[in-house]
Amino acid sequence: MAKTSRKRFTGWHMTGILVAFFGSVAAVNFTMASYASSTFGGIVVENSYVASQEFNGWLEQARESEALGWQAVTTWRPDGRLVVSVSEAPDYLTAQATARHPLGRKPDQMIAFTRIGEGAYLSDEGLPEGRWTLRLELTDGVSTWRREEDLS
Repeated sequence: MAKTSRKRFTGWHMTGILVAFFGSVAAVNFTMASYASSTFGGIVVENSYVASQEFNGWLEQARESEALGWQAVTTWRPDGRLVVSVSEAPDYLTAQATARHPLGRKPDQMIAFTRIGEGAYLSDEGLPEGRWTLRLELTDGVSTWRREEDLS
């Protein structure tokens, strides 16, 4: 009967398996991390500690805005300009906004509005097509109303 020669499983074999396994895990992690960091171009907050200290103030501002009862609807015109229609608010308001690209790929744009009728405001300049987050602020000189909405 012929004797079969079988190689022994040594520590070098186990080392090779561990290096291959953890090397492939590390390669996948680095690849996913590079994809994640290349698609997120913005900063959520400059300083998370300072933001945490201001959070209750932001909640109070949101409650005050909600208590005003003002309602606003934003629509996009074919020429790229925005129309904000406001109801349940005083006749004369000042409207302004900041448009942020959600992925930070385009610079923030400050938007000024001109009153075009009762409760209607038209942006002075157009906004390029795409996904934008609009931070709208309306004020009557005494009270300020704020809202953030997604435009697409």
